[in-house]
Amino acid sequence: MQKQFSLAYLTVLGCPPPEMTYIAAKAGYDFVSLRPIHMGLPGEPNFSFVENKELLRQTKNAFSETGVRLLDIELAKIYDGVNPKNYLSAMELAADLGGKHVLSSIWTGDRNFAIERFSELCELAKPFGLTVELEFVPIASIKNLTGALDVLHSAKQENAGLMIDIHHFHRSGDKVEDLDTVPREWFRFLHLCDATREIPASMEKMTRILREERSYIGEGGIDVASIVNRMPEIPCSIELPNLKHVNEFGFEEHARRCLLSARKYFEQEQNIKNFEKKKLA
Repeated sequence: MQKQFSLAYLTVLGCPPPEMTYIAAKAGYDFVSLRPIHMGLPGEPNFSFVENKELLRQTKNAFSETGVRLLDIELAKIYDGVNPKNYLSAMELAADLGGKHVLSSIWTGDRNFAIERFSELCELAKPFGLTVELEFVPIASIKNLTGALDVLHSAKQENAGLMIDIHHFHRSGDKVEDLDTVPREWFRFLHLCDATREIPASMEKMTRILREERSYIGEGGIDVASIVNRMPEIPCSIELPNLKHVNEFGFEEHARRCLLSARKYFEQEQNIKNFEKKKLA
């Protein structure tokens, strides 16, 4: 089965959804992964469809004209004091656009609060036919596989799942074998990228690489295939923010190179597998 790819928001940070969709189509992506939930970060534009109906209209037109589909929306953060109902409008519009998943991460140290609010988020997503995928992030409160599985097992929500980001998995120090303990149905898509093999000692450097210095697939030091091969065949959302590449190449060329590097990497991996099979035959 041929892999399917999505262009993630952070890869072309600041690119409006309609333009992002046309770029994805030209490059050959199957999906886009959008951020209509405004994070309020310095310098980050607000692409909320709730507040900008013209943006929604243009995005619908882009989907219709290109055939590119919406894979997921982000980011339904769970943090101290959050009210998951604040994400209702974004989830409703995501479903209207044909999206399937809502990405979430946890940024509160209160375990009970986190589980309660994550469970509530899942319940709110159910009527829209959306799943909620929990991502662990090395700079967040839930920062590794163990923490994420604790939340998922405790929440016991049928539409909850686990979203593995290649960068985050490598930085967490988890073992690829640990992925075998995860129910297969919890894997619905993953975040694909590469990065330096060395795990930064400082949080500052970790954050900088995470947000603006990830590498094209196969050009970093992470054994990407060893992680991907532990999961079922699911869409790969390429989340590869790299400010240097964007400034040098522009959004469209950077997105194209991201996809080309991914396809080349997996093609080489498949060739190696085929060669090994012939040797054993």
